[in-house]
Amino acid sequence: TKGLVERQATSNSDIIDYRKQHLGKSLSLQYKVPIKMVRGAGQYLMDQYGRKYLDTVNNVAHVGHEHPDVVRAGQEQMALINTNSRYLHENINELAKELLATLPPELGVLHFVNSGSEANELAIRMVKAATGEKDIIASEVGYHGNTNMCIDISSYKFDGKGGRGAPEHTHIFPLPDAFRGKYRGENTGEPYAEEVKVQIDKIHAKGRGVGAFIIEPIISCGGQIELPEGFLAKAYQYVKEAGGLCISDEVQVGCGRMGSTFWGFQLHGVVPDIVTIGKPLGNGHPLAAVACTQEVAEKFANGMEYFNTFGGNPVSCAIGAEVLRVVKREKLQAHALEVGNYLKKELMDLALNFPIIGDVRGQGLFLGIELVNAKRKPLAAQTDYLANRMKDHGILMSTDGPDNNVLKIKPPMVFSQKNAEELIFYLRKILAEDFMITY
Repeated sequence: TKGLVERQATSNSDIIDYRKQHLGKSLSLQYKVPIKMVRGAGQYLMDQYGRKYLDTVNNVAHVGHEHPDVVRAGQEQMALINTNSRYLHENINELAKELLATLPPELGVLHFVNSGSEANELAIRMVKAATGEKDIIASEVGYHGNTNMCIDISSYKFDGKGGRGAPEHTHIFPLPDAFRGKYRGENTGEPYAEEVKVQIDKIHAKGRGVGAFIIEPIISCGGQIELPEGFLAKAYQYVKEAGGLCISDEVQVGCGRMGSTFWGFQLHGVVPDIVTIGKPLGNGHPLAAVACTQEVAEKFANGMEYFNTFGGNPVSCAIGAEVLRVVKREKLQAHALEVGNYLKKELMDLALNFPIIGDVRGQGLFLGIELVNAKRKPLAAQTDYLANRMKDHGILMSTDGPDNNVLKIKPPMVFSQKNAEELIFYLRKILAEDFMITY
């Protein structure tokens, strides 16, 4: 159509210039030479020139970019009605049933919201209502969202550029990184759990009680950090003994991505008091949820209504329910386990040939590789180079971690073994380039 032609005629430089002038100054772009994407399908994105890119980054498009069944569910409901949850509608119950079927019976109450940030914001509000406390324990380099409260518990933000350090009621323990952290190697779960206990003692020393402990089952922005064996169970024990609540932030890792389990906390044999769910649930549509115990829900319902204009609307619920059905119908959890195990093994084999890969970690289709020198010094420049060179070969990757030396692999769940083979082929090719071997 004429409108589409006009939009495509706008040059990338003009789009960038307009963004710089009129959009938020802290808004960033991916890659040194940004890409204009115009279409998505499955595990692929397409730019304005018709070039196809393999997406290893976008865990938002959980069941694949623009999955036809999910798109159809949203379109059909949008054509009928979209309103708030004060009116009766089957869709909110249908989504609740699909979600509750994946959770332990203890987590029997749901609140629907619009983003992971909003989910974590609501979780902290629940903590304050249920415990009467506002002191929160969180991990170093943890990230839990972009609202005021979420920034206040996100070391990734307040200990980074533009941050002012931990607020009075936030207590940060060392990143539980067994590769380059405070405690390294085997059997680090107990020492890192003791660091949580240290923060509990500090709160008590100030004459206050513990509100909650929040952590991702694999710490994403911290560099795809797998929690050491035994850590989470012990940390939960300490927090519960102190009267605090335990929150599992599943915004990045949930909905079957772990492969062997549907939720990340299930890897550790624990049951949180609150679970926050975001990105994957809507497959690109703004949808998120908070699951909690009946006890927390009853204490939160203290007379002050919780109403969310868009949370739980029929269109969002139609989309979310279909996403969960697609995960089941297409057996994507088992697929994540199979392809993830294959890819992790291939990455570990690659590390034997290229010592710059110091560590390979993660579960299912949520993996990370960390680039270091012989003394485990982080190699941020090489990591950035690798990500940009992979783009030249039509593969999208992103970097993260406190030292920007970790490549994150968290693709749509339809990512195949053939895709994994292609990823390994080009990683091997670029790792052999001069810039990568002369560090």
